Amino acid sequence: MDSALKFHHFASDNTSGICPEAWAKLDEANQGPLPSYGTDGWTQRACDLIRQIFEKPDAEVFFVFNGTAANSLALASLCQSYHSVICHEVAHVETDECGAPEFFSNGTKLLTARGAHGKLDPAAVAEVIQKRHDIHYPKPRVLSLTQSTEFGTVYETAEIQELCSVARAHDLAVHMDGARFANAAARLADTEHVSPADFTWRAGVDVLCFGGTKNGMNTSEAVVFFRPELAQEFDYRCKQAGQLAAKMRYLSSQWVGMLEAGAWLRHARHANAMTRRLTDLIRDIPQVEIYQEPVVNALFVDLPAGLAAAMAARGWAFYNFLGPQRYRLMCHWATQESDLDAFARDLATAANRP
Repeated sequence: MDSALKFHHFASDNTSGICPEAWAKLDEANQGPLPSYGTDGWTQRACDLIRQIFEKPDAEVFFVFNGTAANSLALASLCQSYHSVICHEVAHVETDECGAPEFFSNGTKLLTARGAHGKLDPAAVAEVIQKRHDIHYPKPRVLSLTQSTEFGTVYETAEIQELCSVARAHDLAVHMDGARFANAAARLADTEHVSPADFTWRAGVDVLCFGGTKNGMNTSEAVVFFRPELAQEFDYRCKQAGQLAAKMRYLSSQWVGMLEAGAWLRHARHANAMTRRLTDLIRDIPQVEIYQEPVVNALFVDLPAGLAAAMAARGWAFYNFLGPQRYRLMCHWATQESDLDAFARDLATAANRP
C-alpha cells in the first residue's frame, strides 16, 4: 500500500494493537519458566474459561496462530479428500484462504451456495447438497457458516438452527468461522438475549473457530470442538501444520485476560457502537451512499472512485470490497470517537470540493 497512507483506523480490525487485558496477561505469563506445548497452567485456564462461556464442560479446545489455520485444520478434521464443504460464495474460506482448506484436507472441494447479504439461504444449501449423488461427484460432508459474515451481517439463532437442520437431514457436520464471533455474540446478546451456547452447539454447530486476533489479541485463535469425538488426533494436525506453539502460554494467556472479566464482549460492543456512530456521521455527506445499515463492526459504503482517491490522498486507508465502488470501513476495540470525527470531516471536505 502507498506509504502516503498513514491513517489505518478503518482499513481492518487487524490494524489495532493488543488490548490492555490481553497485554497484561502476556506480561504476567512472561515471568519465569513454564512447561511447553500447552501443558502449562495458562493454557488449562484458558480452555476452562472457553468451556464455561459455552457451557460445555466436555468441549475440546486448541489454540493456533491465525484464522486460516483454524478454519483449514478444522474443516480437514471433518472431511476426507473426496468430500466437499458447502459455504457461501463470498465466505472467507472460499475467497481469502489461498486454497488452504483444500490443501490441508488433501483436496476436499469447496462448493458455494447463494444467500442475501452474505448469509446462506437454506434452500440454496439444500439444492447444492442434492445436486448429485453419484460417485463421480465430491460428497457433501460439511456446512460452513461465517458469523459474523463477510457482509458484516449476523445469523440470528433461528437462522442457524434452520441451516443446521438442513445439514443434519443430510448427515453433514457444521463448522462456524468465527473470526468476528465476539462482535456477533455482543449483537445477539443485546438483541436476542442469547448466550454463545444458544447460537452455537445448542443450535447444531459442531466446531467453532473462535477469533481472538480481531477481538484485540495477537496471533491467537481458538478451535472449539463441541463434539469431542470430532477432535480425535487434532493435536497431530496442529503439529504437522506448524501450529503447535512451543511457548503456548503466550497464545493462551491472552484468552485468560479477555475472558475472565468479559473484556471480549466489552471490546466487541465498543467496535459495534463505533461503527453505528460512524454511519450516522457520514450518511448525509454528498456522494456517500450507505450500502446497508451496519449490524456489527463493518460498514459498507458506495463512493465514487474520485472521492475514494481523494481520501487516499489525505492519507486514509480502507479497502475496496464487494463491488467497483463499494468500500468497507472497519472499527475495532481501540477506535476512538476522535478517529470517527476526523474521518468524517475529511470525507465531507473532499465530497464538497468542486
